[in-house]
Amino acid sequence: MTTPAAILHDQLAAVTPRLAAWRRDLHSHPETAWTEFRTAALVARHVLDLGYTVRLGRQALDPACITSLPDEHALRAAQDRALREGAEPELVARMDGGCTALWADLPCTAPGPRLAFRFDMDANTLQESVEPGHRPHNEGFASRHPGCMHACGHDGHTALGLGLASLLVHLREHLRGGVRLIFQPAEEGGCGARPMLKAGALDGVDYLVGLHIGIHARHTGSVICGATGFLASSGFDVRYTGEPAHAGLAPHEGRNALLAACSAALGMHAISRHGDGCSRVNVGQLQAGQARNVIPDSAVLKVETRGASTEINGFMIREALRVAGAAGDMWNCACDILPLKELPGGSSDPEMSARIARIARSMPLFTSVVQGEDFGAAEDFTVLLEAIQQAGGQGAYIQLGAERAAGHHSDRFDFDESALPPGLELLARIALDYLS
Repeated sequence: MTTPAAILHDQLAAVTPRLAAWRRDLHSHPETAWTEFRTAALVARHVLDLGYTVRLGRQALDPACITSLPDEHALRAAQDRALREGAEPELVARMDGGCTALWADLPCTAPGPRLAFRFDMDANTLQESVEPGHRPHNEGFASRHPGCMHACGHDGHTALGLGLASLLVHLREHLRGGVRLIFQPAEEGGCGARPMLKAGALDGVDYLVGLHIGIHARHTGSVICGATGFLASSGFDVRYTGEPAHAGLAPHEGRNALLAACSAALGMHAISRHGDGCSRVNVGQLQAGQARNVIPDSAVLKVETRGASTEINGFMIREALRVAGAAGDMWNCACDILPLKELPGGSSDPEMSARIARIARSMPLFTSVVQGEDFGAAEDFTVLLEAIQQAGGQGAYIQLGAERAAGHHSDRFDFDESALPPGLELLARIALDYLS
């Protein structure tokens, strides 16, 4: 009987050459939150052909929990573009309304635990660089979609998910329990995990693994096996409604929504920081007014808070909302809040991080293995991490080292694709360790 090690060796040799090709195809066809029609269709076809049981579209998320959904015109345009770029029509139709989520189950040959891997698929709203030194531009795989690019490595994450799906099929006879591959939309807005959780993405799951290329693992050959110190985060819009008036003839008849928004922005950034841990607030965008000679009657602030814990972030949310309401009262404008996301804080389970570190240290591909390190930012994965831990399971979030051309969310972001093969092997070895 062929050993799992021999099968893994042979299948890695077969799959590894495809990783960079998958990543480059995804990089050149980026799709932002809730418009990942081509990406999800490509993934769905791949895992269906491999024999996985697949839940797609409304089967894989609760539409009632979706926030920040593009309007119907934008969704239709994204679907049409995906079809022009080769997405399978029947699969795209199943994702109508922006339901671009899926998970794939591989039942194994004997009873045992279920291990899930989560891969995020969405891109950033960013125009990719066309500078001569930018490798995707030079080598012809830069974004084909204006104002949209993979600037955070999710193209690499999805490629790893495709590779892992291929590997595990061949290892199935040596695994007990089950594997679930979760392909998540809308991570960048922090709003993709919760609708999938509500639809049962973690039902029956005992162990959960997430992964990100880079972040604090800055060099190819390094790996951080369990992120700790995720910041809790929230995002919401504050909408002010005032009264328009002629700015010269009758300014006293107006109620200035722009000034209400400006007062709120300044007041939010003056909120006292919390003494028990780090706390953040950021007004990232202000949109207001109609013309230079009209008192602005409407304004929108786009706000984000963060905290070292869910409790500290709760303090920041309460203070930000208090300031928002007071600013509306001060300028006699109505104030409405549109909540968009709320992510808990959290940390990887130490036991699982230690086990993954042991696996990584057994692989000569890694020259630096760190068991755990503070993440220092928010991630939609924490919605799933909190849920698995509350249910008595364990979760860990890996940072896969890779040299980068520029920082995350830069228009020149690119990463060393030679980081993908060791990342894939690590994920496969985790599956063998937990399920064999």
